[in-house]
Amino acid sequence: MRGALSGVKIADFTRVLAGPYATMLLADLGAEVIKVERPEIGDETRDWKPPVDSEGRSTYFLGVNRNKTGLVLNLTDPADQIRARDLILSSDVVIENFGAGGMAKFGLDYKSLKKLKPELIYCSITGFGSSDKAAQLPGYDMLIQAMSGLMHVTGDPSGEPTKAGVAVIDVIAGLHASTGILAALRARDEQGIGQLIEIDLFSSALSALTNQSSAYVAGGVDPKRLGNHHPSIVPYGIFTAKDRSIAISIGNDRQFSKFAELLDINDSKYNENSERVKHRNPLIDLINEKLQSKSASEWIDLFRKNQIPAGPINTIPEAFIFAESIGLKPIVDIAGAKSVANPIKLSETPAEYRKAPPTL
Repeated sequence: MRGALSGVKIADFTRVLAGPYATMLLADLGAEVIKVERPEIGDETRDWKPPVDSEGRSTYFLGVNRNKTGLVLNLTDPADQIRARDLILSSDVVIENFGAGGMAKFGLDYKSLKKLKPELIYCSITGFGSSDKAAQLPGYDMLIQAMSGLMHVTGDPSGEPTKAGVAVIDVIAGLHASTGILAALRARDEQGIGQLIEIDLFSSALSALTNQSSAYVAGGVDPKRLGNHHPSIVPYGIFTAKDRSIAISIGNDRQFSKFAELLDINDSKYNENSERVKHRNPLIDLINEKLQSKSASEWIDLFRKNQIPAGPINTIPEAFIFAESIGLKPIVDIAGAKSVANPIKLSETPAEYRKAPPTL
């Protein structure tokens, strides 16, 4: 069975995370991806180590570059500019993250290339967009987390703003890029048109803030940090049992009714979520007090038997062990390079793992 994207060729001029993550997902689904890198240096994540695998390779680079063919080009060299243009013109999609106007220096921008190939799909990833003001701003994930408001709503309310434990905006921008590319491929196949796709990390962050950004846009609210708790649902956060903390995520009043029964909480003012939000602090204190009677594992077993969403705060190794235990098969091995499985499961054209990440 051919992959879902078999026959699609992608010229990948991206590096670090957002672009490589997008193209890896598309490569897993069958697209042919040619990863273009600079001579000697390559993608800078090749040197982002430790950690490394058993062969001394950067695990960061390995994590987002499988199923790609490597090609080294010096884009300041006129001969390599011609090779790059020929590669692009033989491709269905080009994706780059050179910054606003970066590819124009080499004659490889969308405006120049669409004259030669009108059906070309061209995806450009920037930090803040393509306006003159935006082009002056370097876009790095932590900077975007800070400036977008994500850090403002992350962390303990009595502490400092906190970034997520992974470059989450890069990942989200990569997902937006892959979605845009798939939509553009559909439009090309149906209407015969190519187009420019513009993805910027800042807009991706504002969109990904979802309920928090909507609170401001639609409700005029300035959301604040609540630590591990939710602004609109209670109880939904981290609580402390006799021996360790556990995550509890009560999504509706029916769940809370059963939860309250198990904890012997009988106060009617907590029956409805809006009232629980209004009285969040005393309710959180009461829940923590009630949880002291059992260990975390005892509570988790009891909650799961009663369809109450709860679980431990796993380490990453524990998370993979748990995934294995429920049959998710989260790790793949490609020629000795271990990688995290593509989470998209297609029944007829599943993801394939054909190539280890390319050498330079």
